Amino acid sequence: MKGNPCTLADLGEDELLRRLLKLLPPRRDVLLGPGDDCALVKPARSLQVLKTDVVIEGLHFTPELSGLHVGRKAMARVISDFAAMAATPRHALVTLLAPPQTPWLRVRALYQGLLAMAKRFDIAVVGGETSRSAALTLSVCLSGEVAAGRWVGRHGAKAGDTLWVSGVLGGSLRRWHWSFEPRLHEARQLARELPLRAMMDLSDGLRCDLPRLAARCGLGFEIEGKRLPRRRGCTVQQALEDGEDYELLFALDARVSDARVQACAQRLGLRLTRIGRLLPAGQRPTDWTAGGWEPFVKS
Repeated sequence: MKGNPCTLADLGEDELLRRLLKLLPPRRDVLLGPGDDCALVKPARSLQVLKTDVVIEGLHFTPELSGLHVGRKAMARVISDFAAMAATPRHALVTLLAPPQTPWLRVRALYQGLLAMAKRFDIAVVGGETSRSAALTLSVCLSGEVAAGRWVGRHGAKAGDTLWVSGVLGGSLRRWHWSFEPRLHEARQLARELPLRAMMDLSDGLRCDLPRLAARCGLGFEIEGKRLPRRRGCTVQQALEDGEDYELLFALDARVSDARVQACAQRLGLRLTRIGRLLPAGQRPTDWTAGGWEPFVKS
């Protein structure tokens, strides 16, 4: 009927791809971009870093949510994982799965949000895939680099190391998680200035993510709940469990002074808070319970 919005079924795959490719700017390090069976990019001279993530309608976002927000977050989530390893993202592959009745304008908004975030962090979208699906789904795969000896994993900490977080925690589900800035530049600077032993980003909540880091190191942990940096109006429990903070959690040798860390924080314009320490294996607070985001458990 005349006046109805154009859908993916109306466009067909070839026209959809033609419209999406028009949104992609050229890049010097991309020798061959979308349009062939594979992309060709100039190789990095450092360690290659790879990561993929996905957002699904009905699980991560609702149909009413702006496509700009959804696309932005789909890219930002993966960039945040690069930040956790002090790495630099370079190229992205984007897979779109959508019902045929999805309006073209919604898909365009998804890509506009995604590409705005990619441009902010100098990332080139070099290809991907499209297909039919029952639920609108956007998957982003990033490749990038990090110099040998500069990367930070989750596994390098030792008992006695101090635990730190960036920014503030809790309350992000109210609105902030759609507009967060990945700590990419800050993480790389922290890795240059401080002897980081382990690091990860906080996506599922401190109560869920801290035990993951400790377990990866074969250690226990303790925290001081009153020291948790909280968003205004949030309780300690919310700071522990809300998730979607996308801040950095990292471990430092206990010999690194608080003054040294705070001097680095001041140079970065970033709030850093010491929240606890790592302990020998098996030790943790007696009142510690599982919590945070779990994708296979209904909320």
